[in-house]
Amino acid sequence: MNRFGSPLHDVRTAALLVGVLAGAIYLNALGNGFAYDDIHIVQDNTRIHSWETLPEALVVPYWPGDYGHELGLWRPVATAVLGVQHILGGGAPFVFHAVNVLAHVGTSLLVLVLFRLLLSAPAAFAGALLFAVHPIHAEAVANIVGFSELVSAAAIVGALIVHIRGGPVTSWSTALVMGLLYAIGFGSKESAVTLPGLVLLVDAARSRLGVSELPRYLADRWRAYLVLFVVSMALLWARFQVLGSIASPFAPLGGDLLNEIPRIWTLGEVWVHYVRLWAFPLDLSSDYSPGVIPISFGWRVDNALGVGLALLFLTLALIAWRRPDLAKGRNSGKAAAFGGVWFLIAISPISNTVFLSGVLLAERTLYLPSVGLAAATGWLVVRLAQDRKRVAWVGLAIAVLASSVRTWARNPSWYDNATMLTTLIDDYPQSGRSQWVLGDVLVIRGRVSEGLRSYRAAIDLLGTHYQLLTEISKRLMGEEHYRAAEVLLRFAIHDSPQYPLAHGLVALIRAEHGDAEGTEAYARASLEREDVDPTRHHLLAWALASQERFEEAADARARGLEQGRAVFWQQYMYEAYTRRAEGDSVGAYAAVDTAWSRVFTDIGREALDSVRVTEFGLESWIESVAEQPARER
Repeated sequence: MNRFGSPLHDVRTAALLVGVLAGAIYLNALGNGFAYDDIHIVQDNTRIHSWETLPEALVVPYWPGDYGHELGLWRPVATAVLGVQHILGGGAPFVFHAVNVLAHVGTSLLVLVLFRLLLSAPAAFAGALLFAVHPIHAEAVANIVGFSELVSAAAIVGALIVHIRGGPVTSWSTALVMGLLYAIGFGSKESAVTLPGLVLLVDAARSRLGVSELPRYLADRWRAYLVLFVVSMALLWARFQVLGSIASPFAPLGGDLLNEIPRIWTLGEVWVHYVRLWAFPLDLSSDYSPGVIPISFGWRVDNALGVGLALLFLTLALIAWRRPDLAKGRNSGKAAAFGGVWFLIAISPISNTVFLSGVLLAERTLYLPSVGLAAATGWLVVRLAQDRKRVAWVGLAIAVLASSVRTWARNPSWYDNATMLTTLIDDYPQSGRSQWVLGDVLVIRGRVSEGLRSYRAAIDLLGTHYQLLTEISKRLMGEEHYRAAEVLLRFAIHDSPQYPLAHGLVALIRAEHGDAEGTEAYARASLEREDVDPTRHHLLAWALASQERFEEAADARARGLEQGRAVFWQQYMYEAYTRRAEGDSVGAYAAVDTAWSRVFTDIGREALDSVRVTEFGLESWIESVAEQPARER
């Protein structure tokens, strides 16, 4: 009868411990609900809620509604699997969280298998164990939309395992399996595009690849690279068809200035956080926008330290790379270099170095890059054990225990939206996003002047970022503070005239004021930039009909109906104008009455009441209500 042996030498025991720990520390995440991006991408995303509409969700941006194209995200595999979970699970949050935990367990086991192919057994066990319990993964596992990170990492690690086990010469069957896994990973998260670089890294770590060996290497591996190239080109082409671009057009929140100033000043700050988050993950945050990581305008102690650490990191990696190949000696210092270079390759798409990504730093995006850090740390533990065995293994045990406790404590931060936002405000009140969220809360509670001060603080920290201005404006519009909203929207239009949303929101404000000409101008400007919003078409139809341009109004109305209906009072006023033009005064008056029943703001009531009196010759509703005796109201 086979028995389990020491996890330092027996892969079954190591797999059991890694798998159990990877699942156990996230058991308290199973009770979490929907939080933050979960609400937009899963809970309120009706496209993924039924089998009939799910196919449509695969050919539109990952982020539904506003900013879909601007955020530059298209993740059809993640969308499809989230949709299947929602349909089969009835939308219960438990199902999503259970799948996330299982995905993390599976990924941790794949990491162990990959490490066993590259490192000594003790180093593989130590590295995989640290990967399984590390607190920086809490955001990816405990928050539902982190599923894209989990699936992408599992697919990439799985593809590398297939590649190594396929032997020194890649067969077509191996290449095609790698291509399938690449498509799954890339279709789940954009950072999976780095797989070809990781394949080259693995091969270079296992055998010397000088210039003279390249022809032989390519002759052995060309099938793998060809399949990966075809898959990447196909997905990039599809991405361009859906989004209209390949890279995200939005800079990180608060990071617009990175387009104009040397990025190295700010990236130095980010690199310090990379080191801190892996080595000392005590302070975790769901947001690292300015206020947490500032946009730097010159050299300071923090960013100089970050650049110094990066140079030291690269120097040590170069020295370690000269050690024996991993295939010849799995305790070779080359393992440390391998792990460091893995991190650099995997972090490159979201590091803001070559091009700007959507965030300065996010803990969830470190999931795949941390595989390399885990490999290097596993090697370091074993290297220390050669001289100080007890110190090394006791230190590993303490690190695993401390990491497990920190992860367990972090998971409830994603319990629901209120908990997540409250945690953010409590932990990092200096964050620009915290001030933004606080402004929303204060405005909703009617404390408008305080809310505006928080918004002003957020704008001071984050700048006039398009998403920030439009989101604040939408909140103000919802609370009927149209003047302040329109001021912010005009700033957004001035800074980023290429985007449609701000124009469309101003059109809504102008329509609520009964300003037909202003509505027409901004609705047309919005539709010129993106012709996929029925609301803008219906507003344009009303604005044109109110100016008695009925033929143009009918065209706009027809286009709006093709895309869907919109319920607001201007839509019924379109009916009123067209019926009056046809001589149907009874129908026109009925449409005006219906419009009145659909107006819900004081400004809208005043505008519609004025139209009723001046254009339709009817009695003022407002005056008639004011003249009623109190007992009749």
